Amino acid sequence: MPYKIGFDNEKYLMEQSSAILERVNKFNDKLYLEFGGKLLFDYHASRVLPGFDPNVKMRLLQKLKDRIDVILCIYAGDIERKKIRADFGITYESDSLKTIDDFSHWGINISAVVITRYDNQPAAKTFKNILEMRGIKVYTHKPTKGYPMDVDLIVSDNGYGENDFIKTEKPIVVVTGPGPGSGKLATCLSQLYHEYKNGNNAGYAKFETFPIWNLPLTHKVNVAYEAATVDLRDVNLLDHFHLEAYGVKAVNYNRDIEAFSLLKRILEKITGKECFYKSPTDMGVNRAGYGIVDDAVVQEAAHQEIIRRYFRSACEYVLGLAEKSTRDSAELIMKNIGASVEDRIVVEPARKAAESAKAKGKGNEGIYCGAAIELKDGTIITGVNSTLMHAASSLVLNATKYLAGLPDSLHLLPPNITDSITYLKKNIFNRRMASLDLEETMIALSISGISNPAAQMAVEKLKELAGCEVHITHIPTPGDEAGLRKLGVNLTCDPEFSSKSLFLG
Repeated sequence: MPYKIGFDNEKYLMEQSSAILERVNKFNDKLYLEFGGKLLFDYHASRVLPGFDPNVKMRLLQKLKDRIDVILCIYAGDIERKKIRADFGITYESDSLKTIDDFSHWGINISAVVITRYDNQPAAKTFKNILEMRGIKVYTHKPTKGYPMDVDLIVSDNGYGENDFIKTEKPIVVVTGPGPGSGKLATCLSQLYHEYKNGNNAGYAKFETFPIWNLPLTHKVNVAYEAATVDLRDVNLLDHFHLEAYGVKAVNYNRDIEAFSLLKRILEKITGKECFYKSPTDMGVNRAGYGIVDDAVVQEAAHQEIIRRYFRSACEYVLGLAEKSTRDSAELIMKNIGASVEDRIVVEPARKAAESAKAKGKGNEGIYCGAAIELKDGTIITGVNSTLMHAASSLVLNATKYLAGLPDSLHLLPPNITDSITYLKKNIFNRRMASLDLEETMIALSISGISNPAAQMAVEKLKELAGCEVHITHIPTPGDEAGLRKLGVNLTCDPEFSSKSLFLG
């Protein structure tokens, strides 16, 4: 269906900046602001809130940049395990380096990096050395003694006091990090401990986009957050602390609600006075709900995201990256809102394309793969695999030809280029499979554009695929996945392998 807007970035920026400035004023101009979720490239938010700029939170910080310092946290265990950020396909440590570069690009310097729960892990030590060699200030925080039950030990010189104090100059200290469990909260509390020891009445607040506290518990945007964090077993709940204190229903997630009583005790121990907050919702400054301008649009977008999350869990399960219980939970969430995979408009066309290829005897080594894309005008384009190229490659070439107004029968890749690549793969690299994946196809297309105006027209249309919906009837190969990620499409795929070969599949 044609793209519709459901979220107003400018309204959100105005509401959000006002809320943060109001909160910092309540704490003598020193606020530690824990940023949960993705600060940059928040594609989940842009999918469930159509119109949401994936970098709007960075625009917010840029608006406040004269008043902020930034601390980046990364958990040593995530470095050691080489944990991957799925939307970029890079490790958390690489994502941290990218974040530092991205902040710099936006004109904001990161004051320090904190490696949390550090215990001289070899990979974490190497990462620390890399950062320090590049002139970046690095701190290491050990696991907090006594956590979570012994508050007296936690809030002492042997607890938070063992961590070095990170000196900051600005009134707002943004504490961020890649993924959950990066140690952001512990870093904030450690800093608060030192601030109060130094006689500074600093404060703490939390910025978390999802769940959106002033939307109903069963609103699909909030359900989509559960689907996105199904591997963490996060569950949205009514914040009973907020209801008891104010008589107002508010939504929060289980970890924040479960941890609130402990966090309240820690804050009271640090400050020596009654906690400023009466509920975990109180701690938040999020105003995303106020940016929604068309509820029907965001509900439908969230409906689609829940289906996407099911497909991801199903594929991760067959790849051995997720438990069966995670896949089953994602499926249950999907069914609970009355959704099915067929609600995703590109699923059936992709499957029918694969069936058509099978009926015609097209494919590669007995595998028949189909792919479909929904363009911004609602047009559905399909592609299939062959001995020449993968289904994703066929799909993208067909889509760009349509967008450029070129006939479907036109060949954009001349035989001399495809034959040369095939020769390289089979005779030089000794690969059994020589068909072109999407990355190879886009390179071949760009080379063809030098002498073929039609190919160059197709190249120019590649950028119009960003944000389009794509489904493939198999798990993409690395070259297809990387290519689709670079194009910025919203991809789902059936939990089927693209080859009978264990290695190639």
